[in-house]
Amino acid sequence: MENLTFSAAIAAPKEKVWDIMLDPESYKVWTDAAWPGSDYIGEWKEGNELRFVSSEGSGTLAKLLICQPYDHIVAEHIAMLLPGGIEDRDSEEAKEWIGSIEEYSFTEKDGVTNLLVTMKVYPKWETMFSTDWPKALAKLKEICE
Repeated sequence: MENLTFSAAIAAPKEKVWDIMLDPESYKVWTDAAWPGSDYIGEWKEGNELRFVSSEGSGTLAKLLICQPYDHIVAEHIAMLLPGGIEDRDSEEAKEWIGSIEEYSFTEKDGVTNLLVTMKVYPKWETMFSTDWPKALAKLKEICE
């Protein structure tokens, strides 16, 4: 697996960045910059499963291993979602996604929040995330500031 790291320095308190990043309505705004039509279903709470979905219901299912409000999130992707939200754990594509890890860390100093996004993904996904995360983080920074 490949380790990818992205970050943004956002001139806002980490509580504000967290709230805007995870609020159901503003989530759609910043993710739309990279993944149009993205949404999530579920609650950001440790141990919960979240469905990250497109407008057709396809996407990914992740389990929140760690969810410490305003500080740290670790999610492990446990299935792909086919259109209509059907879980796929057996296809070749699913096997090249399951086990991917997504991690968010929020640190604040002097009113600036550093949001660090770390991903552990199979090589197949490296180009997409390397292209798309900077767009998403730029939009998140814009709406937080």
